[in-house]
Amino acid sequence: MNQISDNLDLVKTAIERAQSLAPQTQPVTLIAVSKQQPQEKLDAALAAGLRVFGENRVQEAQTHWQHHKKTISDLELHLIGPLQTNKVADAVALFDVIHTLDRPKLALALSKEMQKQNRQLPCFVQVNTGMEPQKSGIMPQDAIAFVKDCQEDYGLNICGLMCIPPADEEPVMHFALLKKLADAAGLSKLSMGMSGDYAAAIQIGATHIRVGSSLFGARLPRD
Repeated sequence: MNQISDNLDLVKTAIERAQSLAPQTQPVTLIAVSKQQPQEKLDAALAAGLRVFGENRVQEAQTHWQHHKKTISDLELHLIGPLQTNKVADAVALFDVIHTLDRPKLALALSKEMQKQNRQLPCFVQVNTGMEPQKSGIMPQDAIAFVKDCQEDYGLNICGLMCIPPADEEPVMHFALLKKLADAAGLSKLSMGMSGDYAAAIQIGATHIRVGSSLFGARLPRD
């Protein structure tokens, strides 16, 4: 599992290079995307010093991390996949940051559950920058108003915006759009960029990048 440590060094070098090309350098949080990875790779990542991990599914995250959350004080879990309202209680209990707030019904459920558990988690609003009908996310033209509603009506801690650009389009224009929307909404954090394009995202202003295969290699197929 030394490969993960070596991969981490390469990713850190690429992050530093991208930051040097960015007009305004901000700290970048590397989120290691651990979905569908075997436990031995996760243990190797922890041994390499990684402490911030991203998961797509609440149930899989519980399997991967519930024990570690009790024993590793600086472990930080980010939910980067769609969240159903019937999983909100489990998500608020387990995760530290939510990246996929994308509709009023979810905002209300998160608000109620965070008050119930006394856990005010930072949230990113997911924006469907490509306006793809099959993909989650607030439409770009509605994003600023939705952020305001989440803050004022639901009392949520909206820290930034998140996007997943269309697979068949140049991601840079989507990163630029997200940055423009975040600036207009008065938000400083941007969750954008994955293994294939995180360097470009950082140069535009990403503060959180979601990197899986560049660290862990290919994911295991689902049953």
